[in-house]
Amino acid sequence: MGLVFLALGAAALMGVWYFPTPYVIEQPGPAYNVLGTDSGKPIISIDGAPTFKTSGNLDLLTVQIAGNRERTPSWLEIFGAWMDPSKSVLPIDQVFPANQTAEESTAESTAMMEQSQQEAIAVALKNLGYDVPVQLYVSEVTKNSPSSGQIVAADFIQKVNGIKVSTIEELRENVNEFDGKTPLTIELIRQGETKVFSITPKKDETGAYRIGILVGYKYDFPVKVNLQLGDVGGPSGGMMFALGIYDKLTPGELTGGKYIAGTGTIDGSGIVGPIGGIQQKMYGAQKAGAKYFLAPKDNCPELAGLEPSDMKIFKITNFKDALTAVEKIGAGEDLSALPTCTTK
Repeated sequence: MGLVFLALGAAALMGVWYFPTPYVIEQPGPAYNVLGTDSGKPIISIDGAPTFKTSGNLDLLTVQIAGNRERTPSWLEIFGAWMDPSKSVLPIDQVFPANQTAEESTAESTAMMEQSQQEAIAVALKNLGYDVPVQLYVSEVTKNSPSSGQIVAADFIQKVNGIKVSTIEELRENVNEFDGKTPLTIELIRQGETKVFSITPKKDETGAYRIGILVGYKYDFPVKVNLQLGDVGGPSGGMMFALGIYDKLTPGELTGGKYIAGTGTIDGSGIVGPIGGIQQKMYGAQKAGAKYFLAPKDNCPELAGLEPSDMKIFKITNFKDALTAVEKIGAGEDLSALPTCTTK
């Protein structure tokens, strides 16, 4: 009888390993050389300007999520991920918010990728001396917000209380000048016509004034650049796209045939921002064969003590930093003066 109970207990314990969990696993995803192809098509194609031969790799890195709300990893899989330094275990609500559908999550990720690509094109072209006009456009108006019924998607914001606004930061700053009484005067262009609205902002949960719109940048590019990359979403490929575009539009082979990988968001001014899953992307770069890894400055603390012995990790603050690093790597120059994630 004792043996029977022992066997049943062992079987029950083993069964627990396969129970669903409230977690998902973040792990390294594929690496894509932006100088190459995806599904047989060039990842970067350019019309309207001369292009030049490239070589080597400028890998854009991704992460994959194992599990979703319909099928979460088992405790056995979670334990295995805990033991693997290349993987992270995350609460499912952090990755898949309870109030967001899978379709909404995909749409948001796609929108972030598209905006990131626009920023990358703008940065590369501006660094090549092109004039790149830009406008603030409204991508979405929140329902029942101060702007609802007045501002609409695709409007171009021009002024707030008579002050010209050219960036999202300027728009936020001017909206936050609201005195709590006098409505703001918002001037915009809609289908070529100038319109003016009086809008009274409301405070959000942080205490900042908001008018209830989502805005982005709409660029007028002098060169047609098409970026093609399958099902990859999110904004973290911006820096690598910008480097790839720059390489294709300049004589010489920027990488010198070297294998370089990297990650980081980029804004229209060239600032490189932090991303999620930096450890997984570092391990993904190592697995792909990269010898050099470009990491956003703000992500460096997450890599402390994890640097692979066969790969150098450089700390990147902006596009100029990234370009300098790639140029020096490609030219075979001394890299000791470049900032790394282990130096201040």
